[in-house]
Amino acid sequence: YPGYMKRYFREHGIELNITPEDEEILKNTVDFVSFSYYMSSTETADESKKVKGAGNILGGVLNPYLEASEWGWQIDPKGLRIILNTFWDRYQKPLFIVENGLGAIDELVKGEDGQLTVNDDYRIKYLNDHLVQVAEAIADGVDLMGYTTWGCIDLVSASTAELKKRYGFIYVDRNDDGSGTLNRYKKKSFNWYKEVIATNGASLTEK
Repeated sequence: YPGYMKRYFREHGIELNITPEDEEILKNTVDFVSFSYYMSSTETADESKKVKGAGNILGGVLNPYLEASEWGWQIDPKGLRIILNTFWDRYQKPLFIVENGLGAIDELVKGEDGQLTVNDDYRIKYLNDHLVQVAEAIADGVDLMGYTTWGCIDLVSASTAELKKRYGFIYVDRNDDGSGTLNRYKKKSFNWYKEVIATNGASLTEK
């Protein structure tokens, strides 16, 4: 039971018949809680404000205060801090963010060094802002054991079965119609994320 329920029981004179056998069973829970985070969802009882969001995964209504990806997923970095705190308060188990990233249409261009790349500043901003909020959650007292992005290399998007919805730090020359060389090119976000890892987040920038 969460702490607030134990308080309720205590203040209302409720005594539970919890046996030593029960307590032994309750010890055998998961070691950590893992989850994916891409967006938040909003609901309303006001019929006049029920403008459906364009995202293809979650229901809900459009949040007028948030930007959205090209696929209609509303971008909410602070929501990640909130859910980290919610899960920590609820379960008191180490947390692991196993997926977080931005699906976008990337354009392969020639960089300043003459090499092909993608200037994906939008992906850098998305990940930077979410990781800043992760740091805030850790400062709040959340026990976070890990974070992994989705994903390190472009692949077929599971939600839409498209290759043009790209998530990776590495561009793969492959298109929805099957054309392409399968050559791979580092995006701008590749070296940015490499620096984030090398500095343990010290290179992140506040808004």
